[in-house]
Amino acid sequence: MRSRSGRERAKRERANKLGRAVDPVTVSIVVSAPRERVFDYLQDIANHPQFTDHYLVDWHLTRIDSVGRGAGARFRVKAPRNRFSWADVTFTEVDRPHRIVEVGRTGKENRVRTLGVYDLAPAASGATRVRFTLETIPATLSDRLLEGLGGRAWTRRKGERAMRRLRGILEQGAGAEAAGPRVTVAGG
Repeated sequence: MRSRSGRERAKRERANKLGRAVDPVTVSIVVSAPRERVFDYLQDIANHPQFTDHYLVDWHLTRIDSVGRGAGARFRVKAPRNRFSWADVTFTEVDRPHRIVEVGRTGKENRVRTLGVYDLAPAASGATRVRFTLETIPATLSDRLLEGLGGRAWTRRKGERAMRRLRGILEQGAGAEAAGPRVTVAGG
């Protein structure tokens, strides 16, 4: 029989193994728009449904101010065989005009942590390279297995489409009206 400290150590070791992040998914695209304009669009989380609503739906803001650090939203992920589809993100770092970091949770009991990073870099001819990296940190072995069964490939495909839609919105100079309705604050 194991001692209490031995059981606790084994439990910590299992948690460390399971708590490791799944390999991140990165998608990028070059947008023919100044970096400041791209950044201003992305730092307003109310704009995000306009380019992600093909797989992220039912958006609701978590606070009235949708711009900058602390802005957040809750939404559903339209993934195949996804029984626990609600997710939320909050901007924790907004470094103009270089980087936006969002942290969140999803999955059963919101136990899967997420980390999303938008990196904006100058490209040729005044364009901007937008790179989005999504990393998930599953809490259990079952969460980790579900991600391994096609979840990463699905996320990459949807992310690539979102980047193409983002480029279309920013390059066409479409206002919020042309790109679609803005998300509102959740009731409560």
